[in-house]
Amino acid sequence: MRKILSKKEKVLEKQLKVISKKEDKLLVEKKESFFNKKISPYRGKIEEKIPDKLKDTLQTAFEKGFNIVFKKGIKIIEKSFDKEKINEDFNIDNYAVNLQTNKKNIKKIDRKTGRKILLNKSIGVLEGGILGFLGIGLPDIPIFTAVILKTIYEISLGYGFSYENDYEKIYILNIICSATTKGEEKKYYLNKIDKIGEQIDNGIKLEYDIDELINETSNKMATSMLTSKFIQGLPIVGVVGSVTNYKIIKDVSKIAKIKYKKRYLRKL
Repeated sequence: MRKILSKKEKVLEKQLKVISKKEDKLLVEKKESFFNKKISPYRGKIEEKIPDKLKDTLQTAFEKGFNIVFKKGIKIIEKSFDKEKINEDFNIDNYAVNLQTNKKNIKKIDRKTGRKILLNKSIGVLEGGILGFLGIGLPDIPIFTAVILKTIYEISLGYGFSYENDYEKIYILNIICSATTKGEEKKYYLNKIDKIGEQIDNGIKLEYDIDELINETSNKMATSMLTSKFIQGLPIVGVVGSVTNYKIIKDVSKIAKIKYKKRYLRKL
């Protein structure tokens, strides 16, 4: 006999079904974008001109970026947003959700988080455009890494989660890996994010080496951005950097919002 669900359980079941559909869409390959159509004919020639050591250099730059932020830069990033206000807003909205679990109250949390995502996309585009126009490719990577992490930090707070401890850093790095991969590899990371989140929320010890994961994430980022960052390092083509930065922040934001909301719903 099927279990009779309470009103709260029905709401959560519907919300999780919506999340599941969004996760499925993440794995559907989209049609070639305007940017890719324009750049594809030249991609081969561009890649031929990329020095063999550039990927290693890019990976090292990303590793440096993650290490700087994780070890020294969290407090600096926190100056760029009102952490106390985000926590306060969440506590008020979460109280309403617990008092009356319905779509309307849950949507309040979604809306506030969505506004922060839009702002960070703009910052990423601005950063990519200005630095690309100036002909700068590599020095901006730690800054761009900080923008990505700022985006995730604000989303995590928006759904009531921390980002400071090593377990949450592991969760965050896997979000970035999923945003910079495709197909089966992307599916692997999406499933891994759920498993890690479940372990964290149930107080289960994680067996991961954060330094190895920083290396792995940096490798994915370098592979994903190799051609675009090389183009960005050439004079007066900053628009390429802008488009690339926007896409990565958009992909990271989308996955982070889905996964943190899923964690939040499962904890209710």
